[in-house]
Amino acid sequence: MRRPRKTTELEKRLGYTFKSRELFDRALTHASVRSHRGMRHDNERLEFMGDRVLGLAVAEVLHEAHPEANEGELARRYNRLVRGAACAAVARNLGLGPHLILSDSEAESGGREKETILADAMEALLGAIFVEAGFDVVREVVRLLWSAQFDELPHVVADPKSALQEWAQGQGLELPEYTEIARSGPDHAPRFVTEVRIAGRKPARGEGASKRQAEQAAASSLLAREGVRIDRGGEGGLKKSSHG
Repeated sequence: MRRPRKTTELEKRLGYTFKSRELFDRALTHASVRSHRGMRHDNERLEFMGDRVLGLAVAEVLHEAHPEANEGELARRYNRLVRGAACAAVARNLGLGPHLILSDSEAESGGREKETILADAMEALLGAIFVEAGFDVVREVVRLLWSAQFDELPHVVADPKSALQEWAQGQGLELPEYTEIARSGPDHAPRFVTEVRIAGRKPARGEGASKRQAEQAAASSLLAREGVRIDRGGEGGLKKSSHG
């Protein structure tokens, strides 16, 4: 098992010094070392806590910073900030990878650079701070570490799937459900057909080179049929087409 070095430097970048070294180490301990002799805890429980704490902290910041935004706009910004890619980006900025406690096999397979491991460890650190110091402290850590991503949000534009979800919520409808209808082509160049359904509306289909592209195309098709377009000139809001 490989243990982290220079953890005090990590704490300085984190903006918080742990009183409990055991808690700090646990937040950095990946599940791959669970069966290692002498290691009884990993960071999964702290990651569970940190995920919820991060969500509340981000929701509070967005609520304060965007008093004019509706629920859909807040949800879109929120999803960008709490997703795994965002957490992993913060972890990389902290230089978290070298400090992770991994099994030898996980470390040798590039675990210190894996997005999921980095994101989970970042949330586990937030969970550990919450356990030790409470929400007010962890909220300020989130404000500090996510500050660059908060600043970038005004330039975010809704993708069709997010826009469709926002529209459905605004109409009081159930959330969209996506189903893969067909797949064709060779493995190196597949084509997917996906259908999106919203209760009370006719389904729509889309096609693409990946499942995600097909889902986005289906969402775009349904929005177009309903006469709704994404406003790409401002902050990604929705507008009713004058000819829809």
